[in-house]
Amino acid sequence: MATLWYSKTLFGCGQRPRWVLRRWTATSRPWQVNLLESLVMLTSTARLASRLHTTSKNLYVTTVVVFCCLIVAQITTKKAPAEEPTLEIGSRRELFVDGGLIDRLDGNVRLQMHRPIPREVAIVHDAPWEGTGSGYHSIFQDGPMYRMYYKAWHLDAQKGKLNSNRHPLYCCYAESRDGIHWQKPKLGIHEHDGSTQNNIVAAPGTHPPLNVDPGHPAVFRDENPSAAPDAKYKAIFRLSNPNGLLPFKSPDGLHWSPMTDKPILSGIGAFDSQNLAFWDPTIGKYRAYWRIFTAGVTNDKVWRPAGIRAIRTATSDDLMTWSKHQDLKYEDSPDEQLYTNQIKPYFRAPHILIGFPTRYVDRGWSSSMKQLPELDHRQLRASSTPRYGTAITEGLLMASRDGVTFKRWNEAFLRPGIQRPDTWHYGHQYIAWHVVETKSSLPGAPNELSLYASESYWTGKGSALRRYTLRLDGFVSVSGSAAGGELRTKPVSFSGKQLHLNFATSAAGTLRVGIQKADGSAIPGFGIDDCDELFGDTVDRVVSWKGSADVSSLAGQPLRLRFTLQDAELYSFQFSDN
Repeated sequence: MATLWYSKTLFGCGQRPRWVLRRWTATSRPWQVNLLESLVMLTSTARLASRLHTTSKNLYVTTVVVFCCLIVAQITTKKAPAEEPTLEIGSRRELFVDGGLIDRLDGNVRLQMHRPIPREVAIVHDAPWEGTGSGYHSIFQDGPMYRMYYKAWHLDAQKGKLNSNRHPLYCCYAESRDGIHWQKPKLGIHEHDGSTQNNIVAAPGTHPPLNVDPGHPAVFRDENPSAAPDAKYKAIFRLSNPNGLLPFKSPDGLHWSPMTDKPILSGIGAFDSQNLAFWDPTIGKYRAYWRIFTAGVTNDKVWRPAGIRAIRTATSDDLMTWSKHQDLKYEDSPDEQLYTNQIKPYFRAPHILIGFPTRYVDRGWSSSMKQLPELDHRQLRASSTPRYGTAITEGLLMASRDGVTFKRWNEAFLRPGIQRPDTWHYGHQYIAWHVVETKSSLPGAPNELSLYASESYWTGKGSALRRYTLRLDGFVSVSGSAAGGELRTKPVSFSGKQLHLNFATSAAGTLRVGIQKADGSAIPGFGIDDCDELFGDTVDRVVSWKGSADVSSLAGQPLRLRFTLQDAELYSFQFSDN
């Protein structure tokens, strides 16, 4: 058809070449358009030549015929580009913490990161065996119970020195029935200052000859379906001389024993942070993430770190034998000092790994630094080591689908916040490992996410942990302004009968969904105009088209989803059977 239109144009049948080209390009592939545009230029040149040389009419006609033959041959023999692969999403929940599913964003829509809302102080580490250096929290839900593990340490800043030897580094335990109110049980396991009436679950010197450092703990409930009953809980502790990490196991989360007498990952890390591991159900293996420096030497005999603090990873079938390590990569992020990583499968979408690394920035002394809270104490701790007074930390957000390459949001996820006592210092806003689901404080509102971050490091009787909240899946949304815009996904295939959305609009806002074929063409009955208008603010709404929510006839096919948003946010979507 294109060749016929083009031949008529060339031989003067009343249509201008560019008009025909515009008609044809509306339904053509890019390579076909480029080929036709080249032909327009060439034949226009031939037409000009025929006008300049009236005796060359036969040359013009011959040129047209030759090029018409060429375009027919090339259009019929040219192979189209390979089709875009279809992503098999099944019935899993999909978030927008990265661009993994996004084909394009048009109009006034963008990806918007959302910051957590500060709530109450969850716990203060003010017991004699805890102190102002307490941190590196691990938090997870275990049935009706929430469990918390953390480093117990005290820092006493004095003129020209920092005393950290008031007591050994311990790993302590707290628990909660709701994730909001926490208690420190008296466990009677380890002695401190002549008494076992404390919440210490790991202490140094209890597993000779191993030099275990329980002050750098990462504790998790093992989701490996093959985990033995006596290894229902796992922990990773730092080890020195030789340096490395040591996996521990426990039947109850309170009594721990080493899984091996040899360090794992020895010689390939600095490990001076919260190093962690967990079971990844998506790949059926354990993953580990740990601290490195990008240059210098950090081993048992020499400690000369250089470069920047960064993150390394590897996988294992058993926590003891590990694959070749890889350093984390980032899609579009600058080199920055990352103190912790806090990576774990997001429990509502475990194929997505979400991390909350701590960004460390030494701003040096300036007039602004001197306007930050607690200047006297800032100068006091800087008198021993300058960065103790001038460094500031905050929480970031990152996500990955392969465990190595991450989308890291370069803007802070958890800023130091409004200036007040016990904030804006080194040690502030270290986010605990990891998020949990808790009740909302609003009657009748759905559950929400709770995450926890440190404050009052260095000062007072002990550091504290503040709770923050987000809506479920609320890390990032596709956000449309009042002017409106749309999102189109890459080709996906699903299983299920209904499409569920987690979204929010204003009172005047709206959201609609269309389902298209992979090539972008419409599917009758599932277009944007067929979609029943969506507005409100809910973590679970079923989409319908002309009153029907049944999409089972489309299951298993390569499709695209098209969302239009006006003064609205879309947080996640999921196909399911109910």
